[in-house]
Amino acid sequence: MNTSVPTRLPAGKNATADKLLVAASELMIERASIEVSLSDIAQKSGVNAALVKYHFGNKDGLLLALLARDAATEMSQLEYLISQPITPSAKLRLHVAGIIRAYHRFPYMNRLIHYLLHETSAGSADEVSKFFVAPLLDFHRRLLAEGVSRGEFRQTDPVLFYTSLIGACDHLFFGRHAMSRATGVGPVTDDVCRQYIKHMEALICGGMLNPDKETAAVAAG
Repeated sequence: MNTSVPTRLPAGKNATADKLLVAASELMIERASIEVSLSDIAQKSGVNAALVKYHFGNKDGLLLALLARDAATEMSQLEYLISQPITPSAKLRLHVAGIIRAYHRFPYMNRLIHYLLHETSAGSADEVSKFFVAPLLDFHRRLLAEGVSRGEFRQTDPVLFYTSLIGACDHLFFGRHAMSRATGVGPVTDDVCRQYIKHMEALICGGMLNPDKETAAVAAG
């Protein structure tokens, strides 16, 4: 496998590059796996596989660009959310819902993150840390600190919070396949996604909210 750092990332408005990204995303969703070949991506997109190298450098470059595309919307909302004149508890609920919806739309996201962090080049891992992990952890640190300073949250480790939230989001989709075999549960529909948002809000807020502030925070949020 070519593990050199990709030298070309899509401009975001290149029609051919976009077709390749869309095809890769759709295949991963259809197969519930990130194991898709360049020939499969090329066939689904109608684009020559050789153009992957032109636009992305290699397959890992394509996967890195796909993750950057998928994460961009949620990452761009973090600064907006932290600056809003609402309670930390309300921000927390909105963030939990936003992350779950992002995983609902792109259920392969966490597996892609793990692959790029641990099974490719150091350059790819650095890029993932830079545009996804670091901004999200920083947001969690600031949000939790704000909640504690205003008396709404118990002291909560931001790394453990990140692990809990992101792990729970990923397992809804990745673990769903194992559960469907064992218990016959159905796929993750929009209704299941809404139910999971409520469940995770109750679970996380129930464990984090300061009991003295909980009623007031819920009302204000």
